[in-house]
Amino acid sequence: MAGRKQRQWVKPQAQPNSEINVTPLVDVVLVLLIIFMVVTPLLEKDIVVRVPDTEVEQEPTPPDQDQQLVVQLDKDGGYSINTEKIAPADYVTRLKRMLAAKKADEKVVFFMADDATNYGRLITALDGAKTAGAKVLGMATELPQNAVIQGTSVDTPTPPPAPTP
Repeated sequence: MAGRKQRQWVKPQAQPNSEINVTPLVDVVLVLLIIFMVVTPLLEKDIVVRVPDTEVEQEPTPPDQDQQLVVQLDKDGGYSINTEKIAPADYVTRLKRMLAAKKADEKVVFFMADDATNYGRLITALDGAKTAGAKVLGMATELPQNAVIQGTSVDTPTPPPAPTP
């Protein structure tokens, strides 16, 4: 038998199995079961939380609109302080006089610029207000309801009052 080759038989492949292998699924479910068994008793314990007492704060009184300084810039480069048109050369000196009459914490100047105003003119007006002694500068997007620009008519239609709840 030494010179004879032995035949090796290869077992034919079995038909593919279409059943799902549930062993990994059972492993995952058991791990989740153990996690929930450990976590559930921790969830039942009450945690005492001390909430601070609420305090009712009074709303600050709104500033008097007659005392506010509003600088308006039109598209032609003209200045108006509180609806009074002034020359650009007199802007800083006039604003300096108005701010000198105020306390240090009340030196607030609001600016309203027309949409067509040159950006450089707005920056010049802001710098002039800082030079005049303004401590806080603000930008306003809408005119106050009672504001009237000199040289314009007072007959502008006012929106109807808001309904009361």
